[in-house]
Amino acid sequence: METREGILRAAAEVFDEMGYAGAGINRILERAGATAGSLYFHFGSKEGLARAVMSRQSERILPLLDSEGLQRLIDITLVWSRQLQTDVVLRAGVRLTTEAGTLGMGDAAKPYAAWTQVMEECLQTARELGELQAGVDPLQVAEHLVAACTGMQLFSEAASTDRADLPQRTERMWQLLLPGIAVPATVVRLALDPRRAVALLGTESVSG
Repeated sequence: METREGILRAAAEVFDEMGYAGAGINRILERAGATAGSLYFHFGSKEGLARAVMSRQSERILPLLDSEGLQRLIDITLVWSRQLQTDVVLRAGVRLTTEAGTLGMGDAAKPYAAWTQVMEECLQTARELGELQAGVDPLQVAEHLVAACTGMQLFSEAASTDRADLPQRTERMWQLLLPGIAVPATVVRLALDPRRAVALLGTESVSG
């Protein structure tokens, strides 16, 4: 397991720096201090390694949260926006996900579908808690959020160093979206401040 995690971490660093096409197996192996045999044993191929990095996205965020309903959904995006600045595994997973379709990788939509399911579950809970306005469709909102976050992080990456403005963009997204999906009594009690992510993460972001 230590060897596997070392290879995955090294691959995340190289994918983050160079993208899928530019990330050579030899560079990853050199970074990891591992053999080709161990890489192919654990991951099967470069594409298998990329898939393993992409699949790690939710586990970099969800275990840090204990909120529910709309606050949990907001917290996912707040922590995500903060972690993208510091967590190379999450950042590489996001980059690979955005590249997967153009590179012809099979099941390119799988990471988006996984996030949609996570967010839909939060919205289903929010509906059960009476937080949503009548007629709001959890699946439609979840799909919209995944698309919005995907575009927002790309815009932020182009507009600022290390996505420095992404937490503020995330806050503004919720300020615009919540009045259309949440009942007024819920809107006023939800915490949107990006500093909430810092508190949830503790003294420093998860980067290992």
